[in-house]
Amino acid sequence: MATPYLTAEVATWITRLAALLDPRCAWRLLPVMTGMLFATGRRTVSSWLRAGQLSDDYQDYYYFLATLGRNIEWVAGLLLDIVVNVLAPSGRIVLAIDDTPSKRYGPKVEGAGIHHNPTPGPAGAPFLYGHNWVTLAWVVRHPIWGVIGLPLLARMYVRQKDILAQRLTLLRGVRFETKLVLAGQLVAWAAACPRFLGRTLWVVVDGAYAKRAFLKAARAARTIVVSRLRKDAALFDVPKPVPPTRRGPGRPRTYGKKKISLAKRAGHRRGWQSGTFVLYGVETLKRYKTFLATYKPAGGLIRVVLVKEDDGSWRAYFCTHVDASVAEILEAVADRSAIEQAFHDLKEVHGVGQAQTRNYWTNVAVYHLNLWLHTLIELWAWHRPATELVDRKESPWDDEDRRPSHANRRNALRRQCLDEEYQAAADDEAMPRKIERLWNRMVRMVA
Repeated sequence: MATPYLTAEVATWITRLAALLDPRCAWRLLPVMTGMLFATGRRTVSSWLRAGQLSDDYQDYYYFLATLGRNIEWVAGLLLDIVVNVLAPSGRIVLAIDDTPSKRYGPKVEGAGIHHNPTPGPAGAPFLYGHNWVTLAWVVRHPIWGVIGLPLLARMYVRQKDILAQRLTLLRGVRFETKLVLAGQLVAWAAACPRFLGRTLWVVVDGAYAKRAFLKAARAARTIVVSRLRKDAALFDVPKPVPPTRRGPGRPRTYGKKKISLAKRAGHRRGWQSGTFVLYGVETLKRYKTFLATYKPAGGLIRVVLVKEDDGSWRAYFCTHVDASVAEILEAVADRSAIEQAFHDLKEVHGVGQAQTRNYWTNVAVYHLNLWLHTLIELWAWHRPATELVDRKESPWDDEDRRPSHANRRNALRRQCLDEEYQAAADDEAMPRKIERLWNRMVRMVA
């Protein structure tokens, strides 16, 4: 059995997460995540095991991953508790939900199928073969670095034809559910977490999720939804209140009788206002209109915000909380970019999609381990200054004011782990300067 070395803070967090697993295999979580941190090259599970010196017990670790995949919700709930303790947030909680595909290869990969490719690249391929993950992330504002996404939990979306072809219902107990249903399950999970009870939850999603199935689940979870609105959305005006003395049998109307055309509202010259909002970390002047309307997929009253861009085009957004301000809505829409950045870091820095595992539950565990390691790295770097995370002197061509990237934070954590291990091995003895310089060069090469 290997003895991995991590900083005390990160090792304590991982040990807490492992406490929810079966004691017979829970101890394997720490060495696996240590191997993930120090793995290089193609990020397969075998590279994790080599980096953590776990090759002798590789079969047991693959069995452990399959077991972990069935208990992700419990571990994600405890990770959320750790995040709240470290960040101590105040005010509203903004969550972001979106789906992202990860490329996989091989006919025996369970859960894989053909999905739309959001980043076609130079080849322009509209589809890719792999997994599709509906992911929930907590969008948090750092006091200096702006908005950061902390991914917590995900659901694998598998097409119904792939479930039947791969017999996943019989072999793994997997049933077909749409992305809207999976996103609703994530919202219900977040709303039921003890750390979020009594807090105002906002969920910002892409326009593809602004449909009845998801909005109904969010309304049942008492969660406020912010999303983009279709330009041809079937909106109605707000019904006039009826005095109790004139009210007839039956309940009052929920939706108005007069349809609202967003194109006509946006094309009308009157009613536009100007305001300055902090979007994407920059104060931006925007022209907007806002009004109340009723929307059947949302189940009643919503607030609509029309925004006119510099090129003359316009966009429509809505919020299920009618008392929300325009600033809150537009800032929530802009903060959704944090989950897109998290997807980029998961694929480019952590190598999501490179694990080369076939079992359905093993694939689920591998994806969530990458999510959790990403979040733990962000927590570790949250209260540290930028000078401790990255040295811009080694890259004088770089922008000194640019915030440290996730790769910079990951490398800084690796350097600190290696430095602490080196200092512990030195046993408080004075080391020659040549050895120290050689060690520093090696650390920079590795991290």
